[in-house]
Formats: sequence, C-alpha cells, structure tokens
Amino acid sequence: MPEYLYPGVYVEEVDTGNKPIEGVSTSTVGFLGVTERGPLQPTFITSFTDFTRAFGSYVKEGDADRYLAYAVEGFFQNGGARCFVMRIAASPPPPPLQPTLPSPWFASLTTPELLVQAVGPGTWGNNIFVQTVQQKNPKLFKLLVAYWRGGLPPHSPPLHLTDLTKPFPPDIPPPTVVESFDDLSADPESSTFYESQINQISNLITVKQVVPGIPEIGSLDSPLTSPPSSSPISLQGGIDRPIAPEDFTGEGSGPDNKIGLEALKDVDEISILCCPDEFYFPDDAKNSVIRNALVDQCETLKYRFAILQAPVKLQSPENNDPTINSPRGYAAFYFPWVWITNPVSGVPVLIPPGGHTAGIYARSDINRGVHKDPANEVIRGITQLQVQTNDQQQAILNPKGVNCLRYFKGQGNLVWGGRTTSPDPDWRYINVRRLFIFVEKSIDRGTQWVVFEPNDESLWARARRSVSDFLTGLWKDGMLQGATKEQAFFVRCDRTTMTQADLDNGRFIMLIGIAPVKPAEFVIFRIGQYTGGGSDVTEG
Repeated sequence: MPEYLYPGVYVEEVDTGNKPIEGVSTSTVGFLGVTERGPLQPTFITSFTDFTRAFGSYVKEGDADRYLAYAVEGFFQNGGARCFVMRIAASPPPPPLQPTLPSPWFASLTTPELLVQAVGPGTWGNNIFVQTVQQKNPKLFKLLVAYWRGGLPPHSPPLHLTDLTKPFPPDIPPPTVVESFDDLSADPESSTFYESQINQISNLITVKQVVPGIPEIGSLDSPLTSPPSSSPISLQGGIDRPIAPEDFTGEGSGPDNKIGLEALKDVDEISILCCPDEFYFPDDAKNSVIRNALVDQCETLKYRFAILQAPVKLQSPENNDPTINSPRGYAAFYFPWVWITNPVSGVPVLIPPGGHTAGIYARSDINRGVHKDPANEVIRGITQLQVQTNDQQQAILNPKGVNCLRYFKGQGNLVWGGRTTSPDPDWRYINVRRLFIFVEKSIDRGTQWVVFEPNDESLWARARRSVSDFLTGLWKDGMLQGATKEQAFFVRCDRTTMTQADLDNGRFIMLIGIAPVKPAEFVIFRIGQYTGGGSDVTEG
C-alpha cells in the first residue's frame, strides 16, 4: 500500500484489472534451404530484394536446381509479407576460442591489425575483394567490398592492381555486389568504429580488430595505414563441404552455433515452416529425416504448422500418399509441382509448390483471417502445373490428406484442398488446426501477467474477463461458429476447475472451449422439379 506521510493531495494510478489479449501473427514463415551465399543464422526478410541482397540469386548445383530462392520469390508474389530464412550449408566446426582467428571453412583475410571474414562458410567467400581508401581526415578511411557471383572473372591486368573506386577495364565485368562504408575509424571508442559500422550491416563480410589499442590506431596525429591495403585483396580459404541431413535438422549443433531447424526453433515469431529443398538428397531415406524434423518441431512447439510437398516423380493418383502424417494435424501436403519462368535466364523451371502455398496462407490470413481455409485461392507467379488432376483422381487423393493444385478454365490455377495429414477427424482441416494455434499462442502470450499473482477469486475473475473479451472479438469476426457467444465458446476458471490440492501446489487451471468454423468442403445443391403453385414444395 502507498504511504501517506504528509498533508496534501495524492494522485494515484489505479489498475483496472483488465488485461487485453492481442492476437499473434500467423503468417510469418521460416524457410530453410540452400542459397548462393550468406550467413548461417536466421535472417529476417521482408521482400525478395532483401533475400537476394543477403543470400544471392537462384542456385543450380551441377544439374540440380536448389529451390529456396524460387520459393521465397513465390512467397512474396502470393501475398507473403515476412519470413525468416535459414541458409543450409555444411556446418563448420565450432568457431575458435580466439575471436581474432578465422572461423574454419570461412573465406578470410588477416592483417596484423584486422580480420576480415565472409559472413558464412563456403567457396563463395573467395570471390570477395576488399580495399581501403584513405580519406581527407587522416583518422578515417573508407572500406570497399566487391563480390563476383560464380567466380572471379578472367582479368588483365591482375585484379589486385585494379582500383575498385574507378571504372573497370572492358575485360573485367563489374562486381555482382559492391558495398561501401565511409568515414570509418579504427578507434574502438569512436562512434564510427569499423566493427560497429560493418558487422550485422554488411551482407558479405564481418570484421574484427586484432590488436585493439595499439598506439597508431586512433591516434590524433597519425593516419591509419594498415587495414587492410590500398589495393584490392581477395579473401581466401573458403571451403564447400558435402551437406548432410543433420545440417537441415541442426541435430548435434551446439548452443552457440545452432544451425538448421534448431536455429529456427529459437525464433518465436515463426508460425509456418517450409523447406523447399525437402528433396535435396537422391536417397529419400535422408529426405525423410528432414520431413520428420519439420513435423516433429511443429508438434513439439505446438505453435507452428508445416507445409510439405509431394515428390517431383509422378505416380498414379492412388500412390500419392502424404510422405508423413501428423497425428495432431500440424502439417499439410501439396501436389503437384509447378512450372515457373526463371526471370534471369527465361528458362522454364519445375519447382515444389511450398513457397507459393506459404504466400497464399499469408494472403488468406491477411485478407480474411486464420479461420479461413487457405484454399480456392489463385496461385500467382506460375505458368502451369506439372500435371492436371481431375475430379476422379482427387476423389482418391483428398481423403488421404493430399491437397491438390488444380487448373479450372476461367479461374486459373487454384489451391483446391484444405486438409491436414492427420487421420483424426477433429484435426482434419488446416484452418481448424491453425485457428487453435492462433488462439492458444495468443492466450499464452497475453496471460503471462497471471504468473505469481495471488491465486484467488479476484485473479480468476480478471483472467476470465481477459480471455472472454478476446474470444468475443474472434466470434464477432466470424472465426467461431454460433449465433450467440454462449454457443461459440465458454471460459471456466473457478472452484470447479481447481481443487484445493491444485491451489496448494500453485496451479492455476482455466478450461476453455471454442467452436471453430469448419470449411464448406462439399457444397451440395439439391434441385428437383416441381409444379408452379403446388403445395408440396415450401420455402424455408
């Protein structure tokens, strides 16, 4: 209680007890797959331009396409707004204990004063050149970073004699990416210290001061002459290693260098998982490890939903079973693949449908709400489907939980299925499972204030009011069925939900029931003949 120790007026703020619950986002996707380059950590992406800036363009390894870039592009074409991208590469050994030593498999450049390192492992980093340019202020310098996609060009004169600040000779194609960092200081106390100005900002490199505090660096009357050179110098030592299923799952990665799905697990905003490179390996037993890990994470965390894709190899309809079932309905399976046109080469490319489908999930959530099944929606950004499916074939596939992509004349290519892979009829529909994910996570986040409060009738009433107000809003938005609130949901939190033993053991128990809206999957019009004016047909 406040203390009143002197005469006068006291102004106090009173807690009304009402703690509103805000609905969580349901359309943020976690993508993982193979990229041209980039960091080995989840990266927040809000456009395809963001993606290409951080991870490069479309990837082809030998004769095999890698599909992450196509999927992310399809995601944004179909209405997606936010995603996290996790690059998959052979996981390097743990970084050295000495922070000024280069990480294994990362391309790097070391001078007596500076470590420059590619943001991720692989030979792509060997195509990076860096150059310093002294500025008018002797304490400041500019750092230029240039990257050539697909390898350094043949050059004459040698590239290291070329000034990155000047136009390139005709026989040297310009870099794919150029970054420029101006007015950098080597003084760790400066607001423009190069570590703070480059790290987490550059899409190509990180820098580390090797010997901080040496007299020459940051001196008021001594120019910076060391890091790294006034001529371009290439990073070296980047190595590509074969990718294993564990690089996708993140199994075995340490707490300080998580990779794959283990890294995405820590990103709370993600509500949908998709791996466009789900069929990376020729051996499907290895691919099944990826699929199992996707579904396992969704079922374990409970607040995520997995989008799975059919294999590219066509089979007869009766053999197109979902590659994995999710007993509690945390996954959906889509068939077939889709054709797109590579924007760079103009060549048709057959890709899995997961990225485009994830964008449709986001578009449906934004336009209608998570209670709407993400089906009967146009697939944007594709030219045609891998194969056409007719009604008779879908009659075999639909009960198995295979969601077909179909072409309808006058309507285009549509998602024509809205089922999960669960055999449980309670969790048959995607929108039902995702609605429960939305409600459960929103209530979880919005009621954290209850923890450690006195567990009595006052707390129960406040919590009931918060949850009831939230569910009332959902009912008014059409997310719950019922003509009245009482038909749409109930909330109980009292002596009927908690025993004295529960109270003595610190348990707060609330019972919530909601009536989700089911999709009109089978629309039936019963039409018959009748004689006008007859009494055997009535309106109702």
